[in-house]
Amino acid sequence: MTLSRHVDPEDIISHLSHNGNHPSNRGHHGTNLTPYSSAYASQRDIPKYNIPKEGTPADAVYSMIKDELELDGRPTLNLASFVNTNIEEQSERLMIDNMVKNFADNDEYPAMISMSERCVSILAHLWGVQKDEKAIGSATVGSSEAIHLGGLAMKRRWQEKRKAAGKDTSKPNIIMGANAQVALLKFARYFDVEGRILPVSEKSHHGLDPDLVKENIDENTIGIFVILGSTYTGYYEPVEEISQILDEYEKKTGHDIPIHVDAASGGFVAPFTHAGTGAKKWNFELPRVKSINVSGHKYGLATAGLGWIIWRDESFLPKDLIFELHYLGGVEQSYTLNFSRPGAQVIVQYFNLIHLGFNGYREVMENCLANARLLSNSLEATGWYTCVSGIHKPADGTKPPSDSQSVTSKNFQPGLPVVAFRLSDNFQKKYPHIKQDTISLLMRARQWIIPNYALPPQEDKTEILRVVVRNSMSFDLLDKLVTDLVQVTEQLMDHDALDNMEIVFKNQHKRRAPKLSGKDKEEEVEKFMGKRMEGVGHRSVC
Repeated sequence: MTLSRHVDPEDIISHLSHNGNHPSNRGHHGTNLTPYSSAYASQRDIPKYNIPKEGTPADAVYSMIKDELELDGRPTLNLASFVNTNIEEQSERLMIDNMVKNFADNDEYPAMISMSERCVSILAHLWGVQKDEKAIGSATVGSSEAIHLGGLAMKRRWQEKRKAAGKDTSKPNIIMGANAQVALLKFARYFDVEGRILPVSEKSHHGLDPDLVKENIDENTIGIFVILGSTYTGYYEPVEEISQILDEYEKKTGHDIPIHVDAASGGFVAPFTHAGTGAKKWNFELPRVKSINVSGHKYGLATAGLGWIIWRDESFLPKDLIFELHYLGGVEQSYTLNFSRPGAQVIVQYFNLIHLGFNGYREVMENCLANARLLSNSLEATGWYTCVSGIHKPADGTKPPSDSQSVTSKNFQPGLPVVAFRLSDNFQKKYPHIKQDTISLLMRARQWIIPNYALPPQEDKTEILRVVVRNSMSFDLLDKLVTDLVQVTEQLMDHDALDNMEIVFKNQHKRRAPKLSGKDKEEEVEKFMGKRMEGVGHRSVC
């Protein structure tokens, strides 16, 4: 049982401070002449749930909030997230200079809006828009909004076709794999579309299975969400193969089912790497791909809060989804779910595109993949771990050159720079008491944030630890990560199940585990290990 069920620490502090045990009762409240500079200089608790009657000097509030935020994890060591945590000094200055600009104010900030339009054009060309098409798109608040807009456009086009043919429009469905990130699931639930969530398997690389797509499409399918870079393993789902299945289905039935590619991470990785997506197409080179989204704040190297949605041609964005606004003296078109939102991230995105150029992005992505391969091979070299992700495995029918200078991602299987790994079968047989969530917990004690969670439903008996390799992962940092993983694993190997249980109790509950022996010890360990698996379900960390 946790401490908070028995004792409220805030009640204790409040009680003691009101009984004269703290200088806060002696009339000292701090002034602008006595700024807060340490834990002993401030004599008041920071308000938490109600606005205070009197204000507090800005430097004191700043210091108190800064201290509390020190309890957060370190962004660079947060290996759970795809979100970029590092920007260049010049882009940081641009962001500060423009942080108060509202992206919704088109007339007031025309230069910023122009930069957004240029980003849309750059991405459309990067993703293979055809010469006779007029691509259209917008910045969004992350990929979640972009995915919803792409799904809405597919739903509306399906409704328009059904109404024109005098057919029922009450039962739309959309298809995706069980590995889909929650934003895709939200679209189905929020916008009254049946989500056909197809099981994934080892055969389908824990991604959308084309054979199951073929079995589940029908005349009410508004589209397919295909993911270019699964959040679980970094796997690129086979867009071209699914497109071919839909081509064959249309020839047989006349039903035209579009594809929306969720390239939240892969949209800024695949176009730049030598590996690409293998020899397969994934973007607007495939006529069936109508829209693509990407997160600028992931491998686009902007900061959190920026996504992009691009339709290959304006004809694929239904006109009744576009609002004409007469606002602040101007006329503008709006086709987003949000209105007011920051514009600084758009400027940072444009800075990155121009500053890095194609070759600069290629160098960043190739470095990320090289580091991810090194981490994967290092983990497997221990014999303790096996990788579920595949970007370190040689591409089909190829052998990496012996000259390391000539090695690129093209020599390996395509995918995101993600390392998904688990304890090897031999290791689990020899050390059945060692669990991956303990490794995750002990790495967190060393400030590394590495999530451990189950694969999607029907594969959820397998847990994975996952590291997202971003451009902030230097070679030296990678070396330290491998060292810490090895040391943590060895620490657990050197102790029996009850000793490891003691480690977990100390970290999770801040108290010692019960002292047991003999049969009681075996039963308690078995019970404890079983409880730790309770509640393990479908989770996806971004």
